[in-house]
Amino acid sequence: MRLEVSSSAKFIVKNVPKPKNEVEVFDDIKQRFLSFKKRVYMEKLEHYRRLAEVQVPKFMVIACADSRVCPSNILGFQPGEAFMIRNVANLVPPLENGPSETNAALEFAVNTLEVENILVIGHSRCGGIETLMSMQDELNSSFIHKWITKAKFAKFKTKSVAQSHSFDEQCRHCEKESVNRSLLNLLTYPWIEDRVKNNLLSIHGGYYNFLNCTFEKWILDVNIDCNTDGAKYLFKDHEIWS
Repeated sequence: MRLEVSSSAKFIVKNVPKPKNEVEVFDDIKQRFLSFKKRVYMEKLEHYRRLAEVQVPKFMVIACADSRVCPSNILGFQPGEAFMIRNVANLVPPLENGPSETNAALEFAVNTLEVENILVIGHSRCGGIETLMSMQDELNSSFIHKWITKAKFAKFKTKSVAQSHSFDEQCRHCEKESVNRSLLNLLTYPWIEDRVKNNLLSIHGGYYNFLNCTFEKWILDVNIDCNTDGAKYLFKDHEIWS
């Protein structure tokens, strides 16, 4: 096949940058590492030598795998401060769902490292939550669908309280409701619930809105003596950092 072009045709060629090849991409990463070594590691050499021997983080952070949501970047965690796990939609499955990478990390952080705080961070425009809210068939065999159905109770609650809202509004509601469900799921693990009841561990929820760069933070209070509606748990101390 031969492509013929009219002699009257005009072409405008713009200086469009070529995509970087693999060598160039990793050369960039190499330079970032060398800069880190020179400007950070070497200037805090004793600190990094201590970290090489032992880690004693105060925080366990569970965040989304979304490339726009990096806890160290938005909250300023330094090496050694937070033990982190990131997964699609920042979910914590309940104990009854069996082993997963997330609860394996929780077990290590709580029982071995003895972290004092667990922080679950949701975020705006979460693709996992949008998929959860739009999916019709929970029997879908894809890995993503099987994973996010662990947040189905957050979806059910959202549909019940925000059914008259737009789809986008329902997704924003479910992003926060899913965090609350994960906080409650943490208490299905006896070794977490026990440390919380003995004031050795605090459980926190967070929500990062990257559209306006705000961060909401709240805490789950295990209120065993509360008689109001038979509730045992309260979400309290809600703050908005802006």
